[in-house]
Amino acid sequence: MAVTIEQLQAIRAEAARFSYSDRESFLYALSVGFGRDPLNPGELPYVCENEDAIRTVPTMATVLTQFSALRESGIDYSKVLHAEQRLKVFRPLPAAATIVADYGVTAVVDKGPEKGALIFVETRVRNADDGQPLYTAGATIMARGDGGIGSVGDAPDVLPSPPARAPDQVVSFQTLPGQALLYRLNGDRNPLHSNPAMALRGGFSQPILHGLCTYGVACKTIIASICGYDHARIEQFDVRFTSPVYPGEQLDIDIWNEGTSVMFRCRAPARNVIALNNGVCTFRAFA
Repeated sequence: MAVTIEQLQAIRAEAARFSYSDRESFLYALSVGFGRDPLNPGELPYVCENEDAIRTVPTMATVLTQFSALRESGIDYSKVLHAEQRLKVFRPLPAAATIVADYGVTAVVDKGPEKGALIFVETRVRNADDGQPLYTAGATIMARGDGGIGSVGDAPDVLPSPPARAPDQVVSFQTLPGQALLYRLNGDRNPLHSNPAMALRGGFSQPILHGLCTYGVACKTIIASICGYDHARIEQFDVRFTSPVYPGEQLDIDIWNEGTSVMFRCRAPARNVIALNNGVCTFRAFA
C-alpha cells in the first residue's frame, strides 16, 4: 500500500496565486465549441473582444488552477479515474484576473482493498483584487489501486439520477477530430489525449477526449440552448463521468427542465454509450 489516509489528509495548499488573461478565456471557449459559427452574435462575446463585453464559460473554472499534490501523494496514478466534477459559481468569472486558491482533500471513502477508494478534493477560489469568492470546484477521484486505507470526512451528497421520462430537449454537438489537441492547451497535456501509441497502451483505439472537455461542451450547450447565451445564469454545474468520448464523435445532450435547474446527460449515439450522467445545472435567481 503506497499511500496512507494521513498522507491524503495532509494534502492542502493555501492562498496559491494564479493569473490568466482574456487569451486563456478565449482559448477555453473555442476548445469547448464556441465560435463554430463566427457570425453568431451570441457566441462572439465568448471568443473575441468586440463591442460587447467579454463573456466567460463557467466551467473554465476547472482549468484555472493546477495542483500536483494528489498526483505526487503516492497513489497509483495509472489506475486513477476522474469520477465526478462539481462546480459552484458565486459570480461570473472575469475575462482576466489574478485569483487566490485554497486546495485540499475533504474526504476519503474506502471501498475495500480490491475496489479502491474515492478521494474528494476541493478548490476554493477568490479574486485577488477584492478577496470575494469566485467559485468552489470539487472533484471526485476514483483511486482504483488504493483501497483498504480507511475512510475520513463527509462525502458530498450523491448526484441525482435523470428523470424516467423522455428528455424535454436533445441537442446534438459534433466534436472535431482535433478537439483534444486544442483542449489540451488549457493545461492538461496527458498523452492519452494526443499520442496514438499511448492511447493503444491504455486500451483505447485512438486518443480520447478529455472528460472535462465533454463537461465544457455540455455547459456550452446549456448556455446556448437554455440560457440565451447568458453565462451569468449558471450557478452550479455538477456531473458524473461514465465513459470516454473519441474526438470526431457526435454527442447528443439530453436535457430535462426542472424549473430553477435542468438535469442532463451526454451520449455518444454511434456507440450507444453515455459519456456524462447525473448532470445538474442550477440557475441563479436574479432579484
